[in-house]
Amino acid sequence: MSWSELLAELFFMPAIAFVVGLFMVLMMRKIAAKIQRRVGPPFFQPLYDIVKLYQKDTQVSHGLWHDIGIVMAVGGYIGAEILLPVPGFDGIADKGGIITLSYFLMIPSLGMALGVGQCANPNGSIGISRALTAMLAYDIPFIIVVFGVAWHFQSTSLVEMVEYQQVHQWGIFEMPLLAFAGLFALQGMMGKHPFEIYVAPAEIATGPMVEMSGKYMGGLFVMQSFQFYTAGVLYTSLFLGGGENWITFLIKCFAVIAIPISIAYVFPRFRTEDVVRLLWKWPVMMGLIGLAFVM
Repeated sequence: MSWSELLAELFFMPAIAFVVGLFMVLMMRKIAAKIQRRVGPPFFQPLYDIVKLYQKDTQVSHGLWHDIGIVMAVGGYIGAEILLPVPGFDGIADKGGIITLSYFLMIPSLGMALGVGQCANPNGSIGISRALTAMLAYDIPFIIVVFGVAWHFQSTSLVEMVEYQQVHQWGIFEMPLLAFAGLFALQGMMGKHPFEIYVAPAEIATGPMVEMSGKYMGGLFVMQSFQFYTAGVLYTSLFLGGGENWITFLIKCFAVIAIPISIAYVFPRFRTEDVVRLLWKWPVMMGLIGLAFVM
């Protein structure tokens, strides 16, 4: 691959991720509306929200780290996109591997913590402490799942994992316990119902986002689009064989996001201690049993 082709891939992969992620956000809102017997937002509402926020002039910077925090929150996911193989584009997925990707996925939460931490707002501090606790809760089963999958495929390359599954059998059939544990961890990583305690707007005035307005809040909306896409593509690559073409690939990714969201909106929001207890109990137990099987 020439340098020009590589640079083109590194540009198009995040661009595609952003567009697909907007549709995933729209799907999430439509599902929530159906479950709650509401009409739901119009088709372009996620894009309207981002444009509206970036047009506002009311944002206030609390210092350098406040600005860097947003860059880290969005940049972490942009870096993750070029490590996720998709039909026709591998980016640098064959060079980075899932271990590097796991580190990139930690950057957004840490960036948000650094950015909001400089604001000295108690509501923001409460939200950040809950967000970091939730990250610790879902990271344990996630790392177990990643280790088990890498051991099973004898590789840390997502490209090789996808190629193996397309020739043999999907990972969800060969590692069902790890796949189920990964779905739990995935739900926690997205930070949506019922694992959204760090936002909890009725309790702590939107938590980490309390000092984010205007373009800063717009950056978090962009981050959410990347977040949904990353979660769907990662799970599809690990357990559903990736995609031989974009149609089957996107169907798998949207299904991965839709299923847990549809179930989650039926449950009330969990408290922080409940999140830790739940994620350290069932997915960790299933992950360890699944790891024992693959080893």
